[in-house]
Amino acid sequence: MNVDVRLESGSRITGFCDPSFREVSEAFEANFRERGEAGASLCVNVHGRTMVDLWGGVRDPETGAPWQRDTVSVVFSCTKAATAICAHMLVDRGLLDLDQPVMRYWPQFAGAGKEDITVRMLLNHTAGLPALRDRLKTGGFYDWKYMVERLEREAPFWPPGSHVAYHMMTFGWAVGEVIRRVSGRPLGQFFREEISGPLQLDFHIGAPEEIEPRIAPVSAFMTTGEEIRSPFAEAVMRAGTPVPRLAFLNTGRHGPNSVAAHEAELGGIGGIANARALAAMFAPLASSASAGKGLLSRERIDVMRSVSAETDLDETLCIPTRFGEGFMLAMDNADLPQGNAFRIGPGAFGHVGIGGSVGFADPDAGMAFGYTMNRLGGGVLLNDRGQSLVDATYRSL
Repeated sequence: MNVDVRLESGSRITGFCDPSFREVSEAFEANFRERGEAGASLCVNVHGRTMVDLWGGVRDPETGAPWQRDTVSVVFSCTKAATAICAHMLVDRGLLDLDQPVMRYWPQFAGAGKEDITVRMLLNHTAGLPALRDRLKTGGFYDWKYMVERLEREAPFWPPGSHVAYHMMTFGWAVGEVIRRVSGRPLGQFFREEISGPLQLDFHIGAPEEIEPRIAPVSAFMTTGEEIRSPFAEAVMRAGTPVPRLAFLNTGRHGPNSVAAHEAELGGIGGIANARALAAMFAPLASSASAGKGLLSRERIDVMRSVSAETDLDETLCIPTRFGEGFMLAMDNADLPQGNAFRIGPGAFGHVGIGGSVGFADPDAGMAFGYTMNRLGGGVLLNDRGQSLVDATYRSL
């Protein structure tokens, strides 16, 4: 059924929703009416068929410009999933071995006690490089060579493999440089030529100038108190917690709404997409009917959704976490305030972006899911807006 709902703000929700997923459409609308959503997009694909494709609200709250069908936004750490898929494609082709030391592919990485770090450790957040100790230069995030050289000089915070610590920012350059060394192509180019191009995704790691007018600026947490309900946020504000503070604050004055940030290849935090693109990226990983499309083998997908690292206290996020190799897995964290959990199916895998964007595949259900928005929520995982959509989707299957 076609959807066209006028909101109290005067903006609209538009798109398509299969009648069997009406509850999902209602949850999407409730986010605007009850949970402070500004602009957002939502897409659900089941066994290769689009069941939900909705967008609505405002692209830019300052101007009132509407969120259009082709509006895109920064999806933050959902980008890690895209980067990880690139790495797993190289594994599938026999060009990359996750159990080999990183220095086999990137010799300069071995300095400062990093000779035993494996590629797998980079992907599952156990490499011991969750942050950089020394202050970055202004704009450092946008200089690939500079960031790679900083990683080469950085010493692990503890023996590699001994702790799980989410590599919030460093993941993109660490894994991305391995991809560059093995494939001979920069991360953004590899992703474009091997994934976003063939799948016709409106998903960019390093956005071209022409899409800049379509990018929705992101706005910070709503001032409702939810922004301080995360153990991670409390650690960032508290002295004596160097890893969370460095991971979040030592960014070279990175601003996600700048043109420089949009154009840079930020493989951990800077991808630009919409829900349709996120769901379409995960669709070949979710449905056996599409497993032969040449993206990844079914055997590799089964490995990707298996637990590779888990902990009761992530040294960066300060909550229990579970990771596959480059992906977040289900994290209930029921005893923590909302915004610190990722409740998906037991065999599902994907990634949350800070503020609440999310993309994932559930091969057991044959389902791929994407949700993006421009007003961030509290916590470091799914807040009530994204989780309500995920929950409604599972109930509708």
